[in-house]
Amino acid sequence: MKKYGIESIRNVGLFGHQGSGKSSLAEAMLFTAGAIDRLGHTDEGNSTTDFDPEEVKRRISINLAVAPCEWGANKINVIDCPGYLDFRGEVQMAMRVVEAAILVTPAQGDVEVGFEIAWEIADAVDHPRAIFVNKLDRENANYYAVLENLRSRYGNCIAPVQIPLGEGEDFSGVVDLIHMRAYTGQGRAFHEVLIPEELVSVAQEYREKLIESAAEGSDDLMERFFADGTLTDEDVVRGLHEGIDRGRVVPVMCGSAMQNMGAATLMNLISEAFPNPAEMGPAVGVSPEGIEIERKVDDSEPMSALVFKSMADPFVGQLTYFKVMSGTLKSDTHVWNSVSKRDERIGQLYYVKGKFQEATTEVHSGDIAAVAKLAATHTGDTLCDAQKQIVLSVPEAPQPVFEVAIIAKSKVDEDKMGPALQRVGSEDPSFTHRRDPVTFQTVICGMGDTHISIAMEKLRKFGAHVDVTPMKVPYKETIKSKAEAQGKHKKQSGGRGQYGDCWLRIEPLSPGEGFKFIDAIVGGSVPRQYIPAVEKGICEALPHGTLSGNPIVDIKCTVYDGSYHDVDSSEAAFKMAAVLALHTGIAKADPVILEPMVKAMITVPESMMGDIMSDISSKRGRIVGTEPAGHKKVCVNAMAPMSEMLRYAIELRSISHGRGSFSLEPSHYEEVPAHLSQGIIAEHQNHRSEVHH
Repeated sequence: MKKYGIESIRNVGLFGHQGSGKSSLAEAMLFTAGAIDRLGHTDEGNSTTDFDPEEVKRRISINLAVAPCEWGANKINVIDCPGYLDFRGEVQMAMRVVEAAILVTPAQGDVEVGFEIAWEIADAVDHPRAIFVNKLDRENANYYAVLENLRSRYGNCIAPVQIPLGEGEDFSGVVDLIHMRAYTGQGRAFHEVLIPEELVSVAQEYREKLIESAAEGSDDLMERFFADGTLTDEDVVRGLHEGIDRGRVVPVMCGSAMQNMGAATLMNLISEAFPNPAEMGPAVGVSPEGIEIERKVDDSEPMSALVFKSMADPFVGQLTYFKVMSGTLKSDTHVWNSVSKRDERIGQLYYVKGKFQEATTEVHSGDIAAVAKLAATHTGDTLCDAQKQIVLSVPEAPQPVFEVAIIAKSKVDEDKMGPALQRVGSEDPSFTHRRDPVTFQTVICGMGDTHISIAMEKLRKFGAHVDVTPMKVPYKETIKSKAEAQGKHKKQSGGRGQYGDCWLRIEPLSPGEGFKFIDAIVGGSVPRQYIPAVEKGICEALPHGTLSGNPIVDIKCTVYDGSYHDVDSSEAAFKMAAVLALHTGIAKADPVILEPMVKAMITVPESMMGDIMSDISSKRGRIVGTEPAGHKKVCVNAMAPMSEMLRYAIELRSISHGRGSFSLEPSHYEEVPAHLSQGIIAEHQNHRSEVHH
């Protein structure tokens, strides 16, 4: 592939809901541009951008994929993004490195949640965007209804630049409203035809609206429009370019990706009206001292590159995708990773097209490429000139909301599990893992069940075979009243025996006070040297409660009496006596089980607030309050038991049709209702009996 200057590069992302046809559109663009010699299909598992074995098996995109093509005098880097809601992190990172977002929606029904989320992400970073209405060849296609839905939702910025020639079975091409020409045919074989007579008035009506939208993109064009009442085709293109750049205009195009109709006119508009990397302003980051700095998107600037994806390639090993934000990155050089603070040697550079790589010696500002086998570079890192360091800004990874516990299948898998978890996490910032300090389980955290399922497949690929095991809730135990109890450990089996005897007074403490031990022995009933053994015995028993086997908290134990034997008493005997006294005393002191409560912050459309409140109430939760969250959404703040929220990511997606989001924070512990305590106790007893057998 030849070298392109900054003004000839277009980085565009394809975003939208799963099934809207993004990968098919990418395939049509590549085939039409001659970048591939056959048209693959997602359903057949042979499309260019869905090449991962899991993508082929599941028939969905799970990774963003890069696919460059040459169109006229320009190079278009197409980034195909997953539409499945579990992979929002991929969408955010792709949005960081493209100059424009193409939002894909079917011509049937209203826009879907994946489209809405991509629009919101683009809106938050003030990114130019366009819309491609796909599947016009399918039954129930209605381009004009989709336009009305888009206008009612997003306002007058929606500006159709095309209308279809027919719909459904009759769809045969598009009318270009900029140049008032009609095109039929597939792929590169499209040809110009006369606009059908019955469409001339409709086309003229929509062209007038387009001219108004183009005029709004530029102040001087607005003056010319008011003076002359119209604009030339060149003025319309310039107005669209400036309007798209400023976010004032969102052009709408149409076609059928599966039939390869509309890809050529889409790439024409990308070339004519979409911004190049330099037009999006300088790259922003911070110096090692934390001072904000900027770098122009120019080859003469110090080199800086943002790593937006890293993944294991079966042929070349770890493959690191990056966009050069300033300067030029060359093969066989050394660069500085300003995040991991490590020197990296840059070997062979590649332009990547799906799973295929084309070697190159250098990558210029604004372009996207990949490099293999970097030692300490992960998604979100910055590569830069060691003498002029910068840490480029990256979007904050979405917080994982779905957790499962895993267990290694064998000792070999257990040894490999730690490094494998680290590798999966370094590829995907929205995946995390932890070792729970209370339940001692290994917990992996992601965005949903599909995300977790794919992460487990990656673990297997890295040599760690794991199974899902039920999540343990970190319950605790405490007492509600005072009690006194004796613990006597007496054993005689020939020779020296064992004798320890102590009396404990057990009292509840306020929540969060933990454990207190008081020595109240007077008169030497328990010798001084055995008091530490009593305390040690209690401390060793506290993590294993009598009701459910969970830690005992917030109690005070006072040793106030006891007896000893001159020969048979020992530290070990008094430890055992303390354990017996603790267990006996707790049984008398109204023991209860405590459950962890979490603070839930749930954001949903206002129309769904009632359903969310009702569902939280059914989970023994309490609504704390509500507050506006913008975009006609509301945030419901609630308190709920952790045990009821373990699968909330899946449940909320079902209730809100994917339009809801939430976060959980640990809050405090509350007493478990009596009827539920019995179940927890019974489960613990069953587990103990299974272990003993």
